[in-house]
Amino acid sequence: MKLFAVVATLFVAVPILEFTILIEIGRRIGTLYTLMLVFGTGIVGAILAKMEGLRIISKLQDNLRAGIMPTEQLFDGLLVLIAGVLLITPGLLSDLTGILLLFPPARYPFKALIRRTVRQWVMTRTLRISI
Repeated sequence: MKLFAVVATLFVAVPILEFTILIEIGRRIGTLYTLMLVFGTGIVGAILAKMEGLRIISKLQDNLRAGIMPTEQLFDGLLVLIAGVLLITPGLLSDLTGILLLFPPARYPFKALIRRTVRQWVMTRTLRISI
């Protein structure tokens, strides 16, 4: 239930924060420049996400051909997917977070968190995969 409360709070707080930031930036630099900034970060982010996604797919295929389990590339792919979702979400905070996730050095802390979480799920046997 604790996770639900956190997600529900973020679901309400993040859009309010995004709109507050957009309104303040619009007040300071103007509506047209704010819209250009939002669309510009989205377009640049989409281009970077495509390039990074193709790079990850290439490395993943190379590892599979070599018989190596591509765990790092799978984590990278998940984070690039999350970055893509953040980039199509309107708002500067989500765009900046999405663009940040597209750069490999910025993904390391998130990959460590995902690794720890998956390891804990496996050890406590709370991860269930059904087909």
